[in-house]
Amino acid sequence: MSREQLYVKLNEVFREVFDDQSIIVSDMTTANDIERWDSLMHINLLFAIENAFEIRFDIEEGLILQNVGEMADIILRKCNDN
Repeated sequence: MSREQLYVKLNEVFREVFDDQSIIVSDMTTANDIERWDSLMHINLLFAIENAFEIRFDIEEGLILQNVGEMADIILRKCNDN
């Protein structure tokens, strides 16, 4: 999976989780950029990403993410390891 393909799917997940079709995420997107992205929504988002990409985050990975770019790096690594 390329990074571009990942972002197409990742944007779909974000739009569904946050119920906002205008969301467009990039490497630098953070929780501060998306209204309603709080700690509870972060957990919901991680579960949705796990289901969409058929991966599992380690607890540490879910807690240390600083931006969507770091999330994308982990997703790509896990998808390519499978």
